Amino acid sequence: MQSWAQIEAEKAFSSATRARRRASLVRRLRGCRGTCGRLRIHDETALRARSAAGLGLREIPLEAISATVEPNRAAQFDREFRPASPTRSRWQSVWLAAQRGAPLPPISVVPVGGAYAIRDGHHRVSVARARGALTIDAIVGAA
Repeated sequence: MQSWAQIEAEKAFSSATRARRRASLVRRLRGCRGTCGRLRIHDETALRARSAAGLGLREIPLEAISATVEPNRAAQFDREFRPASPTRSRWQSVWLAAQRGAPLPPISVVPVGGAYAIRDGHHRVSVARARGALTIDAIVGAA
């Protein structure tokens, strides 16, 4: 028997994946190629020469996270960090942990201009956005 929290997690995941499919359909109808809604990928080695200013644990705006350094994650989340179906189990477990108030570790990001590329914590970012959070704790590090 599923608990109420598990049912909420399932509803939230279904809502997020539906929003991803709707956004994809709208992009196709507007003539946008398949890559325009994808999460951008940055080469971590190319970022090494960038400034190391502002490194360490910080609270950052979720909207400032606009890319990833993990190519395999780009297919699992769109540009708005809405999840794809194969992420269901992990996504829901992160949702349930957040629902219980369990402390989640900070994500790991790399500065890219005025934004960030995420190294670790894609599911935490996706869940935080789905829950309406505006910021998230992050370890900002040099590439």
